Amino acid sequence: MADRVFTVLDLIDLDLKEHNSLNLRCIGGRKGLGRSIDIPDLNRPMGAIMGFFEDFAYQRIQLFGRGEVAFLRQLENEGKTETIREMFGYAMPCCIFTHSSCPHKDFFEIAEKAQCPILQTDLGSADFSARIMRILSRIFSPRQIIHGVLVEVYGLGILIQGDSGVGKSETALELIHRGHRLVADDVVEINCIYGNTLMGAGANKIIGHHMEIRGPGIINITHLFGVRAIRDRKEVQLVVELEEWDSDKNYDRLGAEDHTIELLGVNIPKLTVPVKPGRNIPIIIETAAMNERLKSMGYHAAREFNKNILKWIESDATRSVFFGHDDII
Repeated sequence: MADRVFTVLDLIDLDLKEHNSLNLRCIGGRKGLGRSIDIPDLNRPMGAIMGFFEDFAYQRIQLFGRGEVAFLRQLENEGKTETIREMFGYAMPCCIFTHSSCPHKDFFEIAEKAQCPILQTDLGSADFSARIMRILSRIFSPRQIIHGVLVEVYGLGILIQGDSGVGKSETALELIHRGHRLVADDVVEINCIYGNTLMGAGANKIIGHHMEIRGPGIINITHLFGVRAIRDRKEVQLVVELEEWDSDKNYDRLGAEDHTIELLGVNIPKLTVPVKPGRNIPIIIETAAMNERLKSMGYHAAREFNKNILKWIESDATRSVFFGHDDII
């Protein structure tokens, strides 16, 4: 569930564009716009309209499509409003009418008395349902604030982490200069979507796509590199941990074993990169991104290397035994 109260007014005021736009407007019950939406789901209230209230999911947003509107017109023609009054006796968050449909006068009057918001959209029921479910799943998804830099490298979302001063922002700046994109610097908000996908974005939209570089100070990536160098959100698919080089530590030189880190219950591949003078960290991250994409396509270079070495050792040992045998002429 979301970590703050999300109201019907918040739903209307969402800054959504293009394929995410809900095209919502309030046509009645404005006094109830402060009602909270607590469940990220929809309900088609045909059963309630017909007078069947057992297991009525009134806590959800009530969606009225063409079928529900046609039945409401039939009730209007017959002068039956009892079931409508009973339905509004439940504390529904709001009622949304699709296809630019509009309820009858009695429905409006009952909704006004109950102070239940009536919203309207020009979208079809299926299209609107898909959009709002996608939006609500993001709003109500588990979230975590993480210190790091999120960049997109070769289409892969990489979260760069490490101690302060290790060079996270400088590494990201070089990656941006090489044609990759910045999602967020310093403070990254991670959302778990559908229970298995981590989406990252800047925690603050006002200061988003700014970077703090020791020396020049605060820089605006959009103004310096253009809109091609930024994006608002990106799935986190790899975590790169930068750490100061420790000569006493044994670092993995083969990469045959995959390491992961758990974020919001989801395991994400993790790579530890030691930092010392002379190491080109941006190129290493670029290579790691391409290697991770190969792994996702089923090719694991380190394991393939080990397999070939074992084959070579076995074949070489076999030749030694064969050619060293005394009976061979």
